[in-house]
Amino acid sequence: MKTFFKRIIPSVNYHLWEPCNMRCKFCFAPFYDAKKLLPKGHLPKEESLKLVRELAQFGFEKITFAGGEPTLCPWISELIMEAKKEGLTTMIVTNGTKINESFLKENRGILDWIILSIDSILDETNLQSGRAITGRRVLNKADYLMLIDDIKRYDYQLKINTVVHQLNYNQLMDYVIRYAQPERWKVFQVLPIKGENDQHIKDFVIDDAMFKHFIMNHNELKKDGIMITENNSEMKDSYVMVDPAGRFYTNKKGIQEYSKPILSAGVGNSYAEMNYSYENFMSRKGLYNWKKNND
Repeated sequence: MKTFFKRIIPSVNYHLWEPCNMRCKFCFAPFYDAKKLLPKGHLPKEESLKLVRELAQFGFEKITFAGGEPTLCPWISELIMEAKKEGLTTMIVTNGTKINESFLKENRGILDWIILSIDSILDETNLQSGRAITGRRVLNKADYLMLIDDIKRYDYQLKINTVVHQLNYNQLMDYVIRYAQPERWKVFQVLPIKGENDQHIKDFVIDDAMFKHFIMNHNELKKDGIMITENNSEMKDSYVMVDPAGRFYTNKKGIQEYSKPILSAGVGNSYAEMNYSYENFMSRKGLYNWKKNND
């Protein structure tokens, strides 16, 4: 199957789970469409495990489990194990609320990277944006630092994701990033997606000048190579994404567009529908040494 594609993007993001315990008002991934297709809005466990196997067999080298909040999924560790058995580098994007000692022990050796979402260390900002449990209880600065300590103590590779929006574009993240010393700090310009985050996005969207202002305020971290930035145009059409219903999707036109279900149409046929841009993937520095320190 690999021979059909000269240059497949080697990294796939599997948004396996729509439920989330936070209420980020700018979120572009509520997956309303998946809820119309499946009774629970996501694939059952056995189909999800099969999907992971087929993605690996197609030729992807890295899988990032995302949501929603993927740690709420009761079988997340089984999915991680399945991916690792298939030879994939494994990552998870999480708000950190369920990253405790039990999770860290259970997934040690099968989960390679933990990607922690931190947009601000100011409680008021996180409350206003909805980056809070049920929209009411935030993780404070001490909580984030403790999470970072625990992740490092269990020898996971750490990456931090930050979404820059109207409420935080003028804030500084130097302290927490230098404390964490992540392998990568990915800084995103908040992304409007029609039909997904229309309700509140006008309160969060920023122009390119505001995004550049945030970057310039952290210029030393960019010079150090820790900070990787992505504006709206760089984000579009450069990620291979799978929705909770098991379909590839793309945001190249500013809306979510979906392939046929992967398990029925086949990975190759569904992937071809999307016409993802390998060049855009490379230009946003999507290819890096993600196998670093892996056995």
